[in-house]
Amino acid sequence: MLHMGLVVQKFGGTSVSDAQKIHRAARRAIRAKLDGHRVVMVVSAMGRTTDKLLSLANDVSSNPPKRELDMLLTTGEQVSIALMAMAIHDAGHEAISLTAAQLGLMTDSVHTKARIQRIERQRLERELELGRIVIVAGFQGIDQAGEITTLGRGASDTTGAALAAVLGAGACEIYTDVDGVYTADPRLVPDARKIDRISYDEMLEMASSGAGVMHSRAIEFGMRFNVPIHVRSSLTDAPGTMIMAETEGMETIAIRGVTLRENLAAVFLIGMPNQPGMVSTVFSEIAGHNIIVDDIIQNIYDSGRKANVGFVIDAEDAPVTKEVAERLAKEQGYEGVEIHESVSKVSAVGVGMRSHSGVAAKMFDALSGAKINIYTISTSEIVISCVVSREDGPRALAAMHEAFELAKSNGGGSEG
Repeated sequence: MLHMGLVVQKFGGTSVSDAQKIHRAARRAIRAKLDGHRVVMVVSAMGRTTDKLLSLANDVSSNPPKRELDMLLTTGEQVSIALMAMAIHDAGHEAISLTAAQLGLMTDSVHTKARIQRIERQRLERELELGRIVIVAGFQGIDQAGEITTLGRGASDTTGAALAAVLGAGACEIYTDVDGVYTADPRLVPDARKIDRISYDEMLEMASSGAGVMHSRAIEFGMRFNVPIHVRSSLTDAPGTMIMAETEGMETIAIRGVTLRENLAAVFLIGMPNQPGMVSTVFSEIAGHNIIVDDIIQNIYDSGRKANVGFVIDAEDAPVTKEVAERLAKEQGYEGVEIHESVSKVSAVGVGMRSHSGVAAKMFDALSGAKINIYTISTSEIVISCVVSREDGPRALAAMHEAFELAKSNGGGSEG
């Protein structure tokens, strides 16, 4: 059940980085309320607060316990929600700030990477009934034991989308310092264009393959509960990018956008005995350390007796992965472990790939024309990715953007 009368507005750190911006965000919420909406705001910590807190933690401890990190980092949002409520009161309207614990945003118990399990509605509904603008701390949760948790970097988006889903909001508006989702990162590709409409599937792929505009778990909530997500600028009233269910005509464009994901490491397990259970042992051990693995590639040789397995991880997970892989190599008799710590992944994304042929050929042509060497290639129904060396990443992105003529395409605007 969608409440067209209820809107969730999420403001990122750069949109609340000083008093003036807090007042600007407050005015947006008040305007929505005066237009007859019930308004729930989700607010991130101000500006670089989270980074400052992290650096304090690292000054005090070489290895801060994750529970205490969550305790520390959630203070950032507590500051900004209180200031936001003050700004709204100052403008003559009713507001109340709530931490995740006060609201009842329940998560599992994985500190620093918790997942939302359910959201209590009673307190929210009660405050909205009283005509208040409700301001919820993003990025944080509470587990069954009452411990404070956080949802991972950038996860205030997730809080916003989850609240919109639970409340059946007509839309979840994500206010940020950019005015929408682009065909490529405009800082790396100056002629990138803003996309007007993009499907959940495409946005999920772009987010997980490097477009930093949106957190992928937020898009999953929007998709599961069919809540449109509007990514827009906190500085202007211009419409941004609408992330929504796929519509007729979205497939007319083969590629919606290209992305670059940096700070990755490629891991290669060389000469692994090709026996049942070998590969599952590796990945279950790695998963046991909460490390996410991407783009797994295996090839068999030596008449089926040996296998090489390659996969991609975040560079920060390389030391732990190296430890696990080298221990297993000794125990199980691999020939060796190679880790390339400075690689990037370029991807082309589009639901139109399903109905357009030759996309892969065009991408490989673009990369070879730019004299860029490819480590691994992986494909799925709507995405093709290549792992390249870190220094080649930006050039690879620009070459692909040009090859698919994304500066010209209308980027999912009015077709359909």
